[in-house]
Amino acid sequence: MPKLEYEVLIERAAEKDLRKLPEEIHSRVIESILRLATNPRPPGSKKLAGSTTDWRIRIGDYRVLYDIADKVRIVRVYRVRHRRDVYK
Repeated sequence: MPKLEYEVLIERAAEKDLRKLPEEIHSRVIESILRLATNPRPPGSKKLAGSTTDWRIRIGDYRVLYDIADKVRIVRVYRVRHRRDVYK
């Protein structure tokens, strides 16, 4: 198993979002979030405008919003929502 380089924290709001996901997308989202521990800036990730630490990854029609604290090596997931709702 690869060495985990970052600790991944999931905020309560993101936990609630995860519970509401359809079953078929839930496992894909969880896998993608866990992969952020070894590569917090995977191919296809985008930096959010207006922030120095906020990023997003796409999983189908869903988006995972998170910020990266490189100094303490923490990825904090704060939102997991459908693309039409995530930026509101």
